[in-house]
Amino acid sequence: MEEVAARVDGEDAAALAEELPLHGKGTGGGDPGATSGATQNHFPRIVRALGNANFRLFWSGNFLSNIGTWMQNVAQGWLVLVLTNSAFWLGVVGFAGSVPFLFFTLFGGVVADRVNKRRLLLVTQSMQMTLAFLLAGLAYWKVVTVGEVVAIAFVNGLAMAMNQPSYQALVPQLVEREDLTNAIALNAVQFNSSRVLGPALGGYAMALMGIAGDFFLNGLSFLAVLFALARIRYPKEKPARKESMLASLRAGLRYVGCHAQMYVLMWMIGLASLLALGFLTFIPYFARYQLHVGERGLGWLMAGAGAGSVLGAITVAWHGRIRHRGAVIALGSAGVMAALIAFCFSRSYLLSEFLLLVEGYGMILTISAVSVALQHLASDEMRGRVMSIYGTCFLGLPPVGALLAGELSRHMETRIALAGMCSVGLLAFLGFYAFSKPLRELD
Repeated sequence: MEEVAARVDGEDAAALAEELPLHGKGTGGGDPGATSGATQNHFPRIVRALGNANFRLFWSGNFLSNIGTWMQNVAQGWLVLVLTNSAFWLGVVGFAGSVPFLFFTLFGGVVADRVNKRRLLLVTQSMQMTLAFLLAGLAYWKVVTVGEVVAIAFVNGLAMAMNQPSYQALVPQLVEREDLTNAIALNAVQFNSSRVLGPALGGYAMALMGIAGDFFLNGLSFLAVLFALARIRYPKEKPARKESMLASLRAGLRYVGCHAQMYVLMWMIGLASLLALGFLTFIPYFARYQLHVGERGLGWLMAGAGAGSVLGAITVAWHGRIRHRGAVIALGSAGVMAALIAFCFSRSYLLSEFLLLVEGYGMILTISAVSVALQHLASDEMRGRVMSIYGTCFLGLPPVGALLAGELSRHMETRIALAGMCSVGLLAFLGFYAFSKPLRELD
């Protein structure tokens, strides 16, 4: 699962630029592969960052790779149901695939500040490609077990946890400083567009080629990002400081804890991740047992959430600056919870599709507001560690939520368990907004 963010207008971008290091051409350590500002101006403002050849290569490679990843996500959930007919095992696989984010993303952020980010990304992407081909082989020869799916999901999650901080920290090195906010927005569009295309293509590919076909196509998709990483050029990185990894990590945690607005944002994103983000793990269950649709229907359900996210990203890019971010984050998150509660009780396929579109739209607005706010609030020296803490909260807690929902589904109806968790989240976000002055003052 990777970064989602928003684009701000010229005033916001200028403010962000004051806090960010100079990376592009004309900075004294410029990227020889970067295009000039004049060349970039030929690109429309909404896609300005793509004028940089390095970022364009990186963006397109990740877009193709993420499409493959979402294809695999659809096939993996369906495979678990075929093997077990159990919502509990869906929760276990979701937990295994995401729990490494909870324990390793923080250290991944520290590692990202100490090693060559491109080399680290080459290693982690190669690991994910190998695992996709392995899963394809096991599924094709029909020797796969749910235990093997759990193990592969865990190792894949470990590679992704180490990948995420380096991915986020590399982007500012590929664009001019004034284009960073646009680059973040374009990454959001890229990631969420893949959420639309990947599940839809995955559903059709699974129907035509079988489950193994989705895994194999995902393995091939990693060649795109590996090619991009091999070709991009960017400035040399400063040597890492000599302090220990634990000391660096403690410094980052203290920094967040001493800033009230960052502190409350971390709590909110963690709560949303715990109670709502694991919901996607159970969409195959609703598709098969409540809405009674097959592989294609599942693909379009997951694509619906992605379509909503794309619309949300376009809305942010079109309007520019997100004002009243505290209200957007708290009330938008409450709206997302309400949409998920309604989805739990929907028996109509079209209504369910619409509710997931609403969920995706609201989610990207709130995550965009959080991401831009953290970029503004964090100093350049601490930004990598702040984003790794954010990544831990955002990507590390969904597995716990998925496991909790899976366990609750053993004692009550799955829809009741998930609706109850989202109800707790809805009330909590309204409470955050009512009682947190730093949040209300966030603009």
